[in-house]
Amino acid sequence: MQYDVIVIGSGMVGTSIAWHLQKNNSKVLVLDKKHPGEETSYGNAGLIQREAVFPKAFPRQMGEILRVLPNTSTDIRYRWSAIFNYQSALYQYWTNSNRSKLTKIEDEWATLIEHCTSEHDVMIQESGADDLVRKGGWFEIYRTPEKFEEAKQLAIRAEQKGVQYRLLTPEELKEYEPNVNFDDFIGGIHWQNSWQVKNPSQLVKRYAKSFEQMQGQFKQADVTNVAQTEEGGWQVTATIDGEDVTFDSHHVVIAAGPWSNDLTRPLGYNFPLFPMRGYHQHFKVSEANRIGHSLFDAEKGYLMGPMEQGIRVTTGAEMTTMTAPKNFGQLEAVLKIARHVLPLEDAVESEAWCGSRPCMADMKPVIGPGYKHNNLWFAFGHAHQGFTLGPATGRLVEEMINDKPLYVDATPFSAERFK
Repeated sequence: MQYDVIVIGSGMVGTSIAWHLQKNNSKVLVLDKKHPGEETSYGNAGLIQREAVFPKAFPRQMGEILRVLPNTSTDIRYRWSAIFNYQSALYQYWTNSNRSKLTKIEDEWATLIEHCTSEHDVMIQESGADDLVRKGGWFEIYRTPEKFEEAKQLAIRAEQKGVQYRLLTPEELKEYEPNVNFDDFIGGIHWQNSWQVKNPSQLVKRYAKSFEQMQGQFKQADVTNVAQTEEGGWQVTATIDGEDVTFDSHHVVIAAGPWSNDLTRPLGYNFPLFPMRGYHQHFKVSEANRIGHSLFDAEKGYLMGPMEQGIRVTTGAEMTTMTAPKNFGQLEAVLKIARHVLPLEDAVESEAWCGSRPCMADMKPVIGPGYKHNNLWFAFGHAHQGFTLGPATGRLVEEMINDKPLYVDATPFSAERFK
């Protein structure tokens, strides 16, 4: 069968792209090894982060570097194999985190973030997913005056980019969340126009169901080859139930998250993309630990959030390779701290989840056409904000493919910046 567009990847980004294309009368096929929302988009904090107008920069203060070096922090850990394998991308990441470069990157990044909730809302309403989303914001809580003051200054800057927030005392936090022990905290920030999602994987699946109801097609398949035909179209070869199958399309979109370079390298593209791994585990909800808002312990780098599966505790990031064995040391260290803040007794899963985020050396995703091929499109590298930015990216890619006026300037996200 001939398709207008094949999208490779069924996470939040790939699913959102397919949804927008199908809604605008393209015949779309989505290919992925797993069902929609069952890989990177499954394991996250479950937040649509309107406040995330500043991308996470590489630490440049000597104090921060010395803090991280012992490799015992709960917010960030690393493996030397990853430092070696991704040394070029990490060096670029470090240089792009210079303040002179970072200011421009932040302004460009914010042009996407400012549309994250409005673009999600379009898909939420169309897919009937209101029951999964809570629009009451979430809390970022602080332990020391120095870090809290830094956060306040960032919040003031974020307000200029449309972010709504309120500063909270420990007493006010306690009124919202009476089960939480705030004794070690001096205050917090309520990010008011960010949203919580109680089952991130299910939200992707609702979007995917809406896509299929519009006659879009999904096939569980392991893509093995992407090749352009002499006529300028595309053939995608994939393994389905042990058999090789070839699909034809006019356009191809690579939206495979941290696996995207595996598909772009054979085509002659080598992006400075590196993975950052995260872990999470759910704990059974009781009257003693029930919470209504996600809580980010900012100085320890972990988050606790109310999910359908239970209280989800997420770690910070681990810099490691895609194939490295799991190491639950960071999660275990997080849980020791988290249990002083909220009673967490019985784990839901026998083993914690882990997965990787696709990070780019300049902290911006790659969104747009390939510069060596016609009708080849990229949409990956959203770091920790793929879940937040999927619908915004989906709209942008659809407008590009159909040669419409773009609702945001796509130049900062062009693949050509790595030409």
